[in-house]
Amino acid sequence: MTRTAIVIGSGLGGLATALRLSAMGLRVTVLEKLDGPGGRAYTRREAGFTFDMGPTVLTVPHFIEELFALEKGVHGLDDPDFPPHTRTNERITSGISGGPATSRYVELVPILPFYRIYFEDGSYFDYDGDPERTRAQIERISPRDLAGYERFHTKAKAIFDRGFLELGYTHFTTVGSMLAVLPDLLKLDAVRPLFSIARDCFESDKLRAVFSFEPLLVGGNPLAVPGIYAMIHFVEKTWGIHFAKGGTGALVSALVKKLEELGGSIRYGAEVRSIDVIDGRGLPARSRLGRRRVRGVTLASGEVLAADLVVSNADYAHTYGTLIDPRVRLAHHDARVALARQSMSVVVIYFGFRDDGAPLDLQHHNIILGPRYEELLTDIFDRKILAEDFSQYLHVPTLTDPSLAPPGHHAAYTLIPVPHNGSGLDWSIEGPKLVAKVLCFLETRGYIPDLGKRLVHQSFVTPDYFEHTLNSHLGNAFGLEPVLWQSAFFRPHNRSEDIEGLYGVGAGYQPGGGTPSVMMSAKITARAIRDDLER
Repeated sequence: MTRTAIVIGSGLGGLATALRLSAMGLRVTVLEKLDGPGGRAYTRREAGFTFDMGPTVLTVPHFIEELFALEKGVHGLDDPDFPPHTRTNERITSGISGGPATSRYVELVPILPFYRIYFEDGSYFDYDGDPERTRAQIERISPRDLAGYERFHTKAKAIFDRGFLELGYTHFTTVGSMLAVLPDLLKLDAVRPLFSIARDCFESDKLRAVFSFEPLLVGGNPLAVPGIYAMIHFVEKTWGIHFAKGGTGALVSALVKKLEELGGSIRYGAEVRSIDVIDGRGLPARSRLGRRRVRGVTLASGEVLAADLVVSNADYAHTYGTLIDPRVRLAHHDARVALARQSMSVVVIYFGFRDDGAPLDLQHHNIILGPRYEELLTDIFDRKILAEDFSQYLHVPTLTDPSLAPPGHHAAYTLIPVPHNGSGLDWSIEGPKLVAKVLCFLETRGYIPDLGKRLVHQSFVTPDYFEHTLNSHLGNAFGLEPVLWQSAFFRPHNRSEDIEGLYGVGAGYQPGGGTPSVMMSAKITARAIRDDLER
């Protein structure tokens, strides 16, 4: 008899899991609250512009290739986690931007530089992973920091080799599994905060920011995330940064097409109200008799859907705090939801403007740092206040793919890290004020000259969108904050500890947030399901 699976949420982690389960031979249905796929990677189309609402940075393209290469009966769960690669003195080279399976569904193109990082004084650093250009730019900014970069580079490579290549797919289900690797992590200096490592390696405040900002892309505070996140530096320089022509939404649509080819299906406008559980005698879980097991879900409409197993790609706090009856779940889930540190949130401005014929002095990905770095991070993550200054990530995809805007126009979005809704800020008031301030900044500081005259469209989202539309606890934008005590074994497990047949996947689960990590999470979850079914 064919086993049935329900996947709650069509984010990248949910779709990747659905693909793997379909290849395993399960009958899979993905349930999505919104009217289209993607979750945080939803696509907004307005006034002829196409905006990716969430992730825009694609790394480790062979993770994507693995998904498009899946076929019925060929789930790939026993394949090597990382493809053969050739080591050189500086880099590991492997694969191409889009492998043969990927290229049948979507076109991936490399982006160089990876990011242009602008400083408050107008200078910038082009971050592209090329060893000679990197050293030349360091020498221009702070020659005395060249030796420090060598120390950082050596440390980041060692952490990458152990933490990503060797341990990336480890499912930490016991304290022992974590204790077994802890000595290595301590030896690699991968436990103390990343910014502490950068501060020791670099004297220049600019370079300390350049080599520590990346955890912000997965919701982490560089001042607090463990040093293991230095591996992002090597992940990017190893496989590069890529862009899906048509935007990340084109990748999402391609994954949906692949899912349907494998026999899976997806339903939109299908919000889940509860994950339904029975006890060992087949009675409702509230009877508290015997072992609990998932039996399916109930939709907000009242429709009941039965399934042999359920995978939640929803926010962890929403899954255990809302979808599961409190009489069913273990008490430690309630404690974790109450005590967990949620990641920061963001305000994202989507805007379209006329091309006035003059080349934009911008790159595809731009990090525009404000006048403060450490203090601003403390305001966002700890004090939870909205400061007068800000930093932002400005994404201008039409520099690579003009089809995302009407002829003669650019589409862009800019993302501003802000506190989550534990701050108590009223975003109906603060949101429009911040949007006006940011757009004025981009014009007056010369990033987009005459933006006010050229602007033809704008819209925005605040933490309220993440909380009320995406069901993210406190409006977090990236799940649980990746601090040490919410990592590895201490991060929610991909296999439920208390309900048989229930699994989790995505940024809130192991190994963590970010596009490559949620695809790794999907493989970890699919392996756990495969092992359970075999038993």
